[in-house]
Amino acid sequence: MRMDYVEAVLDLVALIPEGAVLAYGDVADLLGSGGARQVGSAMSRHGSAVPWWRVLKASGEAPPGHGREALALFLLEDTPLVGDYADYLRTGEGRWRVDMTAARWAPSAYEFDRIDAIAGGLDRSLPKLSAPDDEMTV
Repeated sequence: MRMDYVEAVLDLVALIPEGAVLAYGDVADLLGSGGARQVGSAMSRHGSAVPWWRVLKASGEAPPGHGREALALFLLEDTPLVGDYADYLRTGEGRWRVDMTAARWAPSAYEFDRIDAIAGGLDRSLPKLSAPDDEMTV
């Protein structure tokens, strides 16, 4: 995996405020590059220094194996949750998830400018492909 992509993912994740989340695919969409799997791979290998719990599956489920730790952080940040999270904390049983509709981050204009700068740096580092020579390209 290209390190410039990893750095772009981590820079974007660092912008997500407390109590807000994005899905892996949301991060890729905002960067205009990669997909949910690429973001997940970058986060699983390099995401420990950023608020990793704020990037989830589109369903709102925490990353596998990190449910208890993520839940504690979500509660600390007042992230909207649904399900039996109190039972899960008490017994380790029960299902819960983040309410993606209520918690999905909606960046401000200023934050979009920062995201565009991150994505723009990524775009400049990509090799430029030549236009096809099919006499149909405008």
